[in-house]
Amino acid sequence: MRIPQAMLEELIIRTLCDTLPLKPLDGLFLFGQTEDNQSATFESAQRLFQGNRISKVLCLGTGPLSGYPGFEVWKRQLDQLGIGEGILEAVPPVPADTQLLHTRIEAESMVQHAKKRGYKSLVVTAAPFQQPRAFMTAVTMALQVYPELCLYSLPGKPLPWQEEVTHSQGEVQDTRAGLIAGELERIKTYHAKADLASVDEVLDYLNRRDKGKL
Repeated sequence: MRIPQAMLEELIIRTLCDTLPLKPLDGLFLFGQTEDNQSATFESAQRLFQGNRISKVLCLGTGPLSGYPGFEVWKRQLDQLGIGEGILEAVPPVPADTQLLHTRIEAESMVQHAKKRGYKSLVVTAAPFQQPRAFMTAVTMALQVYPELCLYSLPGKPLPWQEEVTHSQGEVQDTRAGLIAGELERIKTYHAKADLASVDEVLDYLNRRDKGKL
C-alpha cells in the first residue's frame, strides 16, 4: 500500500515538533545509538530530567550490540550528566536472548517494560534523522501491546548534518543528512510489509492522545 505523501509529511513534522504535556511524565526512553550519535539523545534526556519533566531515563539493558555501546557504558556516561543511580533504568530486551538490536526490538522491549511497570506516559528519543521511524515503531508496538500508553516524541539535539557517521546496527556509514533518505525508505518498506502501523493509524493515535482518548 502506498503512503499518502501529505499524511507522511504531517506525521514527520509532528514527530519532530511534538508537544509534551506540562505535567511530569513517567520517563524517557533512549533508542540505542552508535557512539557517533549518542550525544544527541543524551542532551535531550539531561534537559528533561533537569527540568523535572521526567522521573526516569530508560535504555536497553544489554551489553554492546549492533552498534549500541551497551548499558554499562551509557550508565557511566549518563551519570556524568547527572542521570545516575535510581534514575537510569535498564529495559530487558525482548527476546531476552537476542543477538542483535533493531528499532522494532527496542520498541517492543520498551512497551513491554512500561506495561509491566505500570508506566502511563513516556517520551521516546532517537537521533533526529531516525526519530520519525523510531516513533512510528514505538506507536506500532504500543497499539499491539499497551494501547493506553501515552507516547510523546522528542528528537535528540541536532548534530552537524555533513559529518560522516556510523548508524543502523553499526554498519551504515554516511553523513547524517545522507541517512535521511534511508530512513524514509525504511518507513515505506516496513509499512508495505505491515511491520509498521499505517501513517493514518499513527496520526489517529496522536489525535486521540492529544484529546485524552487513548
